[in-house]
Amino acid sequence: MTRNAKRHADAFRIFVCFVTFVVRGLVYCSDRYTGRGRKRHGGKAEAMIEVRLLIGGQDRAASENATFTRLNPVTGEVASRASAASAEDARSAADAAIAAFPKWSALGPNERRNRLLKAADLLEARTAEFAALGVAETGATAGWGHFNVHFAASLLREAASMTTQIAGEVVPTDVPGNLAMAIRQPAGVVLGIAPWNAAIILGVRALAMPLACGNTVVLKASEICPASHRLIGTVLQEAGMGDGIVNVITHEAKDAEVVAEAIISHPAVRRVNFTGSTRVGRILAVLAAKHLKPILLELGGKAPLVVLDDADVDAAVDATVFGAFANAGQICMSTERVIVHDSIADEFAAKLARRVAALPCGDPNKGEFVIGSVVGEPTVTRVQHLVADAVARGARVLTGGDSNGTIMTGLVVDGVTPEMAIFREESFGPQVSITRVSSVDDAVRLANDTEYGLSAAVFGKDLARALDVARRINRGSAT
Repeated sequence: MTRNAKRHADAFRIFVCFVTFVVRGLVYCSDRYTGRGRKRHGGKAEAMIEVRLLIGGQDRAASENATFTRLNPVTGEVASRASAASAEDARSAADAAIAAFPKWSALGPNERRNRLLKAADLLEARTAEFAALGVAETGATAGWGHFNVHFAASLLREAASMTTQIAGEVVPTDVPGNLAMAIRQPAGVVLGIAPWNAAIILGVRALAMPLACGNTVVLKASEICPASHRLIGTVLQEAGMGDGIVNVITHEAKDAEVVAEAIISHPAVRRVNFTGSTRVGRILAVLAAKHLKPILLELGGKAPLVVLDDADVDAAVDATVFGAFANAGQICMSTERVIVHDSIADEFAAKLARRVAALPCGDPNKGEFVIGSVVGEPTVTRVQHLVADAVARGARVLTGGDSNGTIMTGLVVDGVTPEMAIFREESFGPQVSITRVSSVDDAVRLANDTEYGLSAAVFGKDLARALDVARRINRGSAT
C-alpha cells in the first residue's frame, strides 16, 4: 500500500463496514434504558444506574424483580444494576414485537426513514451520556465512546436511506400474456444480539437495517454493558418508533443460553443476527438450526497485516499502532499479527516498539488515554499467558507487559512462529505479534494459516503487487 493509499485505509475499512451493513439488509426481507439513578457532571458517570427491560414501550422489572450488577472494571464499584430477564420475560418481548409488527411493517418507507433519522440525531445528542456509560461499564476511553456514537448515528442514517431502496423484480414466465413479480416483504421479528466491545455501533447495527426493512426487533443486551444497550432502546423510543417496535432485554450471564433459546424458539422470530465470540456463535448456530431460524454470524478474528519488502515502513507502523491498540485491542478486526519481510523486519520492529512504548495508558475514569482499561482481569490473564508461552518458545517482548489491575501497557512480541499459541488464538487485548518471513509466498501461507477469516491488510508501494497478495489472502475484507 502506498503512503497516499494508506491515508485512505481507515476510511476504506469503514466503507467495508458499510458494505457489510447494507448486505445484511437483504436477509431482513422475505420473498412473498430508563436512565434512572444516574447523575452526570462533565460527561462522567457519578452514580450507579438502574436498568429495566424495555418491553412494548414500557419500562419493566424482570420476573420476581430479579437483578444483577455490572462492576466498573477499574474501580470495582457498581456501574449499573439491571433487570435479570427470565425466559418468560424474553417471550414477552417477542410477543410485544409481533404485536407491533403489522403497524410498523405497513408504515410507508418515508415515515420509517424520518423516524430513523430522528433517532440518529437523538443518539448524537446523548454522546456524552453514552461515553460515560462506556467508561463505567467496560473501561473504554471516552474517545472510543464518542467514536461509537457518531459511527452508530451514521449507521442509522445509512439504514434510513435504504427504506426506499427495497424493491421487487419481474420473474420470467412461460405463460403467454402473464406477468410474474416477486415482492420483498418484511420478515417479522428479528432478534439482535450485540457484544460489549463496540456497544453502540454493534447494538445499533443489530437493529437499524431490520427496522428499515419494516421488521420489529428484540435487542438482547450484553450483560457487560446493560445500561449502554438499554439507552439505545430509550433513544429509539424517544424518536417515535412506537411501542413494541424496539424491545430490549437484559439478563445475567448464567441465563444467556436460556434467554436466547426462549426468543429464538418463539414462532414470531424469523431472523437472528449475532456479533461476538466464535464460542458463543457456535452455541447460537446450533440453537438456530434446532428451530430452523436463519442466523447471521460475525465472529472472532486474528487479523494479519502483511508488510511487503517494498512497503513504506512508517506508514505500516502507523497502521499497526491504530489497528492493534484502538480500544485496547478489543475489536474483532484488531491487527493481532504482523507478517513482515526479513529485509525490513528489524527497522519495522524497532519503530513499532518505540511508538507503542510511548502510547499513553491509564485509568479512563481519570482522564483521556490512548489505551484505557481492558474489560476485566481475565483478559489480562489471557494475554499474559499467551505472551509467556511465546517467550518460552523463543519469542521476545520488545515493549510492554506491565499491568495494574485491568490497565495494561501495549505489548509488542517479536519472533512469533506458528507453533506458539499467540499466533493462533485471539487475544482480544493490547498486544501485537511480529512474524518474519523471507518471501511473499510464505507471507500468504502464514496469513491464511488460521481458523479465522474476518479481515486482513497488506502494505507495499507496488499497488498491483499488493492487491495481488490481498486477493490470495482468504478474508472477508482486505485493505
